[in-house]
Amino acid sequence: MGADMREDVAHGEGAGASGQAGGGGGVDQEFLALERELTLLLRRARASSGEMARQVHPELEPAAYGLLAFLDESGPRRATDLAAFIGVGKATMSRQLRALEELGLVTREPDPADGRAWLVRLTAEGRERFRTVRRARRGRYVRQLSGWDRGEVAELARLLGKLNAGAES
Repeated sequence: MGADMREDVAHGEGAGASGQAGGGGGVDQEFLALERELTLLLRRARASSGEMARQVHPELEPAAYGLLAFLDESGPRRATDLAAFIGVGKATMSRQLRALEELGLVTREPDPADGRAWLVRLTAEGRERFRTVRRARRGRYVRQLSGWDRGEVAELARLLGKLNAGAES
């Protein structure tokens, strides 16, 4: 556990000002453990995201990796849909899309359903670069979890999906 996380736990951070969760008399160890593990996971995920973004393209911002993943899974989308999915404003999304276009990873095309709107899609090069990195990442997951039962992997995915869905509310 990192020093700053140990300090947070020692001071009862995340469990209320009194270091207690709810109205009970003690520290809620399950939620402290959850906070500790999620903090570690998120730190590692941020570092990994930067590494994967650089593998797609040396000039790609780490935050853009998720945008490429969404476009690969969903197909062409309007910039407003992308901004809503990522949780950023229109100006930030426009800046990110311009950078991705300059790198040759995405392109814009007229929306056939609305001639005034534009759809963003991965270019063939963007799709291939992204999928190559994603395959390598998936291979790392397979190796990391090789000792796990497939049911455990499915349960982890289900629980993380439940956590993510709750965060959207």
